[in-house]
Amino acid sequence: MIPYAVKEGFAGFRRSSFPSIASTSAMTVALVLVGLFVIVTWQARSVAEWLTQRVGEVEIFLEEVPTDVAAALHRRAQAMPGVAGAVYISKEEAQEIFRADFGEEAEVFFDEFFLPASIKVTVEPAYINTDSLNILVAEFSSWNRVDEVVFNRSLLARVQGNRRLLSLIGMSIGIIVLLASIFLVANTIRLAIYTRRLMIRTMKLVGATDAFIRVPFVVEGMIQGFLSSILALFILWVLHYAMTFYLPQLEATDMYTMVTFSLAMVTAGLMLGWVGSETAVRRFIRKVSLH
Repeated sequence: MIPYAVKEGFAGFRRSSFPSIASTSAMTVALVLVGLFVIVTWQARSVAEWLTQRVGEVEIFLEEVPTDVAAALHRRAQAMPGVAGAVYISKEEAQEIFRADFGEEAEVFFDEFFLPASIKVTVEPAYINTDSLNILVAEFSSWNRVDEVVFNRSLLARVQGNRRLLSLIGMSIGIIVLLASIFLVANTIRLAIYTRRLMIRTMKLVGATDAFIRVPFVVEGMIQGFLSSILALFILWVLHYAMTFYLPQLEATDMYTMVTFSLAMVTAGLMLGWVGSETAVRRFIRKVSLH
């Protein structure tokens, strides 16, 4: 039965060119919508994580200390639990950063090094929250030769609140896109199968079982789903390339992510074709009258 089903599935795809193209196009649109949502959500999460990492930085301003003392404080900061990295910024380097940031307006300060040396601490993602950062700040503030420890507490709270809101909105939009895609595909496949209602009725009249009738349609649906996933992947990678070309600050896609995403899209296409065809033909076969 399986060889027959596969053969008839390919034959049905070739015979009913317009319904097949309509179903494949509908599934392609659905997969592009879902895939585009996944890509945008992934990029938005990456940007949010980068922003949170930047907002969660802690800066330790030092008193006037010798170079060896500053180096010791730097090493101590790097060894703290929750610290991903630490960079020592000398007074001279701080002055250069100030000049780069403020340009000509910094001319008035060029004659003296008025900015203190500091240690910029990058915190591990798991520690980027108000409670953990307060503990780190309290620890750094207790050290000798430390003048002040700062981090942008209010901005961090806003960023974390916006991340939660973004996740909620993204989840809601994702559910809507998924349901709309399933509805679009199911109705298109149902119409495609309806065009072959006379063939289904004839097969039932000659004694074919429901499974015998149904399996070739399922195979045909999976062929459409596979082709749809290939077309959708082509469209999505073109769109993704355009996004990263015009917005180079977006995160580049590594090979592992590309392969995983491609396999997921192909699997989604096969499943969409299988479930859509199975549901539509099963329901239609039950309604076919032999009288």
